[in-house]
Parts: sequence; structure tokens; C-alpha cells
Amino acid sequence: MTTDSHSHHVQLVQHIQADRAEIAIATNNGDMGGGEVMLINIATALRSMDIDVTVLAPTTPGELLEEARSRGFHVVPLKASTRLGYMRALAAWRMRNCTVPLWCNGLVPTVATTAMGPRIAHLHILPTGVKAVAARIGRLGAARVLVPSHFMASRVSGTRVLENWTEDIAFLGKESRPEEPLRVGFLGRLTKDKGVHVLARAMVEVIARAEREVRLVLAGENRFGDSADDREIQAALEPLTGSVDHLGWVHREAFFDQVDLAVFPSVWEEPFGLVAAETMARGVPFVISDAGALPEVTGPDHPWVARRGDDAALAETIMTLIGELDVDGVRRDARRRWEECFSPEAGAGRVAELLLGLVQNAGTRNAGDRSGR
Repeated sequence: MTTDSHSHHVQLVQHIQADRAEIAIATNNGDMGGGEVMLINIATALRSMDIDVTVLAPTTPGELLEEARSRGFHVVPLKASTRLGYMRALAAWRMRNCTVPLWCNGLVPTVATTAMGPRIAHLHILPTGVKAVAARIGRLGAARVLVPSHFMASRVSGTRVLENWTEDIAFLGKESRPEEPLRVGFLGRLTKDKGVHVLARAMVEVIARAEREVRLVLAGENRFGDSADDREIQAALEPLTGSVDHLGWVHREAFFDQVDLAVFPSVWEEPFGLVAAETMARGVPFVISDAGALPEVTGPDHPWVARRGDDAALAETIMTLIGELDVDGVRRDARRRWEECFSPEAGAGRVAELLLGLVQNAGTRNAGDRSGR
């Protein structure tokens, strides 16, 4: 740790231990995605430790600001409608508030505040190409560089794992509905990286082979994707005309209550897989691909895992789940894993452990400095 890094580390710890502890959290995006859900979860955990939390976000889009306000957090709207404009506004705020501990929730705030005061850098997506270079520069001076999974830590050196967690989610008592169509659901961005086109192709085979009517339920929109995604997904869905229900963006409980099983067939290297943790909490049986950290989240005993990008393998795995007579044991095991690993209590415990580690590390370093004089 450099002299400047150690100084910033000590400043961060002093604010945590102060009579009126405070931390600011800067968002990566103004709209609500997985990283922004985690920002709210982190802020909630910090508040439970009597730490004053300030949320920094751009005015446009303003979804994150409104969500933070609705949760009772103090917010600082930074007037900006573009990513570059937000980075400039955030850097200007940082220069005026350079001693306040800053939790950089994503690559954008990490880069915008490079080496500026006491910071935690929290990367939610695996940086590649130019972004990997930016991440190496942006993390300079950070007291900790956090990632959400051991998979991601294996790809980004010098990082600590702070696994994601969900809000409190009630366990769903599932009842058999043999007289109704079997509803296979997907919740998330309707983009190719999430494997929606692979799922659509797999469902053609599933519907043809199943002994009862099967419908595909899609909940979400094409956020952060492009028109090429729309075209390929639409082409893959064409053979399923009449067997697909489009829900748009709905609350997760509304989605879970409408499906018999869920499928998350990502083809990109998922840095975590928050929707899988949410599904474990709710108790809905589900299939995942083996992409990135998804198997890490579900654990080695999860029985329904398909090769990513392989629609035939996905169809076979879905058919295996459909053919299971009793999945209650798997559902309850998944719920127990969520309670232990991904519940709000588990998440708050990890944040407390992180802050305690920062305090202990600063004390050890100070003792070493004194003994070396």
C-alpha cells in the first residue's frame, strides 16, 4: 500500500469510527439495473449500522435517485444526462468533499474519482479491453477493490469478494396446477447476453416434447441491448407465436407467482447472478447455464445446469426438471442456501466484516509505522 493509499485508508476508517459516521455511495448508472439494486442493498446495510449514507446519482435518468429517496436516503442529484457529464459532475463533487469516504459502486465512479480521497472501489461487471485498463487506473488509492464473486476475483487480481445479496423475499408455497398450462419463465434483460434467443430455440423442442401445454413467460425489456438483439431474439421467438406471454417489467414476486419454473440461460460470463439468488429465496425451481458465477451462486448441488449457448442441452435440462415428480427438497435446500449466503442479514454481516477488516488493517499498519520509527 502506498503512502497516499494508507493515508486515504486511515481517513476512511476515522469517518467510520466517528460519533457521526458517514459514507457517500456513487452510482454507476442513473437507471435501475443489478448494480443499482446492490447500491440500495449496501446503503441499507450501512444505515443499519448507524452510518449516515448519501447517494450520488445523475439527474437523467433519475430512477436510482427516486428509488433512493423513496427509501429515505439523503441524495445528491448531479446534473447530467450523459455518462461523461456525470463523471465530470461527480469529480467536481469529489473535489469539494474530498475527505468523505466514497463507495464507488461501479467502474464509472471508480474512474471519475481516481486517487481522490478515501474510497472503496466496487466493480460489478468484469472489465475487458479498454475498461480493464480504466479499472486498473481507477482503483489507484482505493482502500479496497471489491467484486461480487470468486469467479470474478479469479479474473481481476488484487480484489476482495463481497458477494451480492437480495432484499427479504418470502418463500412461496407452490401448488400443483396440472389442469393449467405449464409456465416456463424468464426474468431479466431481453438481450442476447442473457441467452433469451437460446431459450426461445430450446422452448421449440420443449413444447414439442411435453405431454401438456407449455407456455413461455418473458418478463423484462431490452435494456442496455441494441437493435441487433431485438432482431435475433424476435426471429428465435417466431416459431413460438401463440405460446409466449410478454409481461414487460414486473415486480419479481408477480413474476414468480405466475410461473412453475424459471430459466436463466446466460451466455456471457455472469459476474454474479442476482436473479438466481432471488429465485432461490422465493423457492421457484429453476434452470441455469454454466456461465460465469451462476453455478457459484446456486452451489455445487444444484441439479439443473446446462451448457451455455447450447439450446439442445438447455431443452434437455428443462425437460428433466419438468419430469421431476418432487422438487420440494431442492426448493427448500435452495432457500436454506439463500438464508445463509444471500439474505439481507448475510449481506449486512459481510459489510460489517468488511468495515471491521478496514479498521483492523489500519490499526496494524499504524502499529507497524510506530515500531519502525
